[in-house]
Amino acid sequence: MKIKNVTIAGGGTLGSQIAWQTAFHGFNVTVYDAFDKGLEASKNFHKQFADLFLNTRGATQEEIDQTFSRLSYTTNLAEAVKDADLISESVPENVEIKRGFYTELAKAAPEKTIFTTNSSTTLPSEYADVTGRPAKFLALHFANGIWDANVGEVMGHPGTDPAVFDRVVEFAKEIGMVPIPIHKEQNGYVLNSLLVPLLSAAGNLLVNGVSDVESIDKTWMISTGAQIGPFGIMDMVGMQTMYNIDILWGEKLKDQSMLDRAAFIKKNYIDKGKMGAASGEGFYKYPNPAFHDPDFLK
Repeated sequence: MKIKNVTIAGGGTLGSQIAWQTAFHGFNVTVYDAFDKGLEASKNFHKQFADLFLNTRGATQEEIDQTFSRLSYTTNLAEAVKDADLISESVPENVEIKRGFYTELAKAAPEKTIFTTNSSTTLPSEYADVTGRPAKFLALHFANGIWDANVGEVMGHPGTDPAVFDRVVEFAKEIGMVPIPIHKEQNGYVLNSLLVPLLSAAGNLLVNGVSDVESIDKTWMISTGAQIGPFGIMDMVGMQTMYNIDILWGEKLKDQSMLDRAAFIKKNYIDKGKMGAASGEGFYKYPNPAFHDPDFLK
């Protein structure tokens, strides 16, 4: 199965990272977003990533120019997928939105195309029936900051073709990731099975008035040697995604603490335009958050 042309569906923080990483490693990449503002945001992200790669990752100007030459952008789904060998989906973390997207995608994509989801908390089997190609559908999940946290978690569903699974594992290697094969469907894969309980616990400490953002992050960073605390991580993930996850699982599990966290995030952050690192402010202000200050842990 040849993979040369890749479509990234969703021009948000993580979708834009996946697009950049994939183009940097030699693939032709089309970024699709339903809205022009989404594409403009993705283009701005890519300008930032270019500076990052030049200044801190040893990339040459020629490599950056070649990466940009392999990137294109469109709001036309049929145009975005007409030559796609693989699609990576990063649309909002909402089951109905994703199912609707895959229903439309199935009509537009060529038969050859492998569909992958970057969903953080839902399972491939929740969408396989509407993809039109369940054997060629599986998850390829990335962590935020994918060139540093460069794991690519590959998880199929019971109907995924093993050959397709193996090809996606190989593709993950080809774009500079360390493949993490998941042998059984698991909400949250490996990474989020470990991470989500941490973020949930931190959120509960804040919502319940037990402690404050900086104190919670300091505790975690000092005690574990981590470079970033749970609220810094949440800022990277983005408030909308955190809200969507808490609403999804709060309603599914009838978990009031998750619903309370969602309400807190909406009232104190989303409604005030504080969407996380990408917007310039979330729990911290960017591009120079307090936890980057050398004195933060003192």
